[in-house]
Amino acid sequence: MEKIKSFTINHNVLTPGFYISRVDDGDIITYDLRTRKPNAGDYMDNATMHSVEHMIATYMRNSEIADHVIYFGPMGCQTGFYLVIKGVDSKKTFEVVKKVFKQTVDHEGDVFGKSAIECGHYENLDIQLAKTECQRYLDVLNAWSNMEFTYPE
Repeated sequence: MEKIKSFTINHNVLTPGFYISRVDDGDIITYDLRTRKPNAGDYMDNATMHSVEHMIATYMRNSEIADHVIYFGPMGCQTGFYLVIKGVDSKKTFEVVKKVFKQTVDHEGDVFGKSAIECGHYENLDIQLAKTECQRYLDVLNAWSNMEFTYPE
């Protein structure tokens, strides 16, 4: 059986960053929003991943590229998120991602969707966890210089 693309990346050299994971059909791009160094013992807990997911998914689906967002969600390895976008330039996507992470850091109020009606585990949401994780990743994005968004070798 052939390996999937994400299993061909050397996770031992991967650092937090913004990477193009794969391109399908010419304009569907899966981004690897890597917030933590893999296999380093520093993983997001479930409440952090869940809270960031609610915030970023909401802000992305209300952003200037909302009609191009296919998916945003956490990686099972607890070291980042996947973002799937159709028909938007990578540099534009990068700028929008920075903007929505900043919106989360600056957010007033609770986590979006924090009610039993809106979420299947609403007690597991915490705005401070989301803000802390988003600031941590925003610091990485603000220092990012790999504008080809390629993985390290």
